[in-house]
Formats: sequence, C-alpha cells, structure tokens
Amino acid sequence: MTDLQHPAPAPPAKRARAAGGVRLGDQLYEKILQRIVSGDFPEGGRLPSESGLCDIYGVSRPVIREVLSRLQGDGLIVSRQGSGSYVQRRPGTDLLDLAPSGGVASMMRCFEVRMALESEAAGLAALRRTDDDIAAINEANDALERVILNGEVAGEADRQFHVAILAATRNQLFLSSFRAIAAPIFQGLMLAGRLSLKRNRARAELVLAEHRAIAAAIIAEDEDTARTAMRTHLANSKNRVLAASIEP
Repeated sequence: MTDLQHPAPAPPAKRARAAGGVRLGDQLYEKILQRIVSGDFPEGGRLPSESGLCDIYGVSRPVIREVLSRLQGDGLIVSRQGSGSYVQRRPGTDLLDLAPSGGVASMMRCFEVRMALESEAAGLAALRRTDDDIAAINEANDALERVILNGEVAGEADRQFHVAILAATRNQLFLSSFRAIAAPIFQGLMLAGRLSLKRNRARAELVLAEHRAIAAAIIAEDEDTARTAMRTHLANSKNRVLAASIEP
C-alpha cells in the first residue's frame, strides 16, 4: 500500500503562526485527526512517513513522533514495524462539528489524567464516604438521569456527579486537582453529552448504567469495584468521543 497523497508543505509564514497560541503538537494532532475524519486519510490507509509529515506540516520530527504516539494511544492509528503508521479507526464527522476548535487534543489528554485521578478517588470514596456523601452522590446521579432522559446535554449534571465523588474522598487535593483542569474537563463532558444525544439512545443508556455502577460500588464500600468502574467509565467515555457516528 502506498503513502496517501498529501498537500504541499506549508509556506514559512504559515509555519511560524503555528507556533503561537495552542500547543504545536495539539494543532498537528487536530489537523491529522481532521484528515482521518474527512476520509482524506482513509481507514486502513497508510499515513505519510515521518519525514513526509515533517515536510507537509513544517514541524520537527520530535513533534511528529509525539503526535503519532498520541494518535496511537487514542486508538486512531496503529504502527507496524518496518511498514509505517496506518489509520485504525475513523471517528464520526460530528466530532469536529461539535468539538471546540483546537480543543480535541487537550480533551484527550485530560481523559488520561482523569482516569488516574478519579479512579483512585472512587476507591477512596468507597472507604471514606459518609451518609451525607451518599446522599450527594445519589442526588447528583438522579439529576444526571433526569437531564439525559429529557434529551438535554448533561455536562453540568455530569460534573456534579464526579465532584460529589471527589468530595467523598475527604481529601481536598483531589478537588483542587480536578479544578485545575476544569476547562478541558467541562469541554469533554459537554462534547460527550452532545454526541450521546445526537447518535443514539443506547449510548446514553450505557452512560447511565456506568454511573449507576460507580455509585453502587461506592455505597457498598467496595473499593476495588469502585475504582475499576470509574476507570472503565472514563475509558469508555474517551472511546465514545472518538467512535464512529453509528457506534453506541
């Protein structure tokens, strides 16, 4: 299979502008993602070589390698030794329609941080939660279900559910860490909510089932199950954002 056709390298002025504002790696991640979503880099097709991508986008090889590594980590491409990188999955076109411009890469990184932070928080919440915490978690989860079943975007309700769990750890540093990355977290929650509503009801019900499993494990004081349920939910959330439009 031959390398995919690609445009001529960007002129120097355009390359210079790419260095400002959003991180260069994030810009390049989104540019390649756009071409995967559009089908310009089709599923199963081979990406241009590292040196070819350097020429196309006017960036250094370390930047290219960082972006390819992140695309691979997100399950969008696969690397085959001695052959190159191939497109493994094509997200739905609605992803870039609904995502904030330049924000997809930061949201994907944020999911990784959340998996580490909130999985441990869920385990600690199961050990330390009080009756008040249980009430707050149940109230947030009930509110989340009402919003989703009413066909509304559940970004804020979803955030409140996760905040209630973080508060149940009795460790303010978990909440402080969550707030430090509040912007990409909220963007990710809103995007996931919009995509769930736009795609199909089964997807929304999967989200609700995952939240119920987390809450149930915390209430049952089951540390290991709470930790696993949270990690599974966040990993699934990330995968759902990058899924094809027809996937649940």
